[in-house]
Amino acid sequence: MTTDQRARSSSAKQPVQRVRLKLFVLLGLCALPVFGALSMWVRHVSVIPACLYAAMSILSFFLYWRDKHQARSEGWRTPEKFLHGAELLGGWPGALLAQQLFRHKTRKVSYQTVFWLIIVLHELFWIDRLLLGGRFLARHLY
Repeated sequence: MTTDQRARSSSAKQPVQRVRLKLFVLLGLCALPVFGALSMWVRHVSVIPACLYAAMSILSFFLYWRDKHQARSEGWRTPEKFLHGAELLGGWPGALLAQQLFRHKTRKVSYQTVFWLIIVLHELFWIDRLLLGGRFLARHLY
């Protein structure tokens, strides 16, 4: 194999490696909320978190798809506050997947800052709920 062939082979593997890394990050971020929501459902505490994550993720995915389509056709865009609201209500997994698939809203730093803060809030909630027994939020909210 020549040097040129090796270089082409190496560069062809990079997109596959990036996709694998992004999928790994998505699954890692979703692990705690999915485990928490499903454990609440299985223990008959509440089915609401599991349903909310699923429904809002589907809605967020659709909103991103529509907004990307509207951006290309110069149509009416979905307000960023509306997208962030859907993410905050549990739709961030669908939004993260849509961002990567449609390459939409990935470069705007102000948007990404709010988006990742929403993810951090969800992760902190489930860390408190599952690992600390809800003690942190109970102490600071009540």
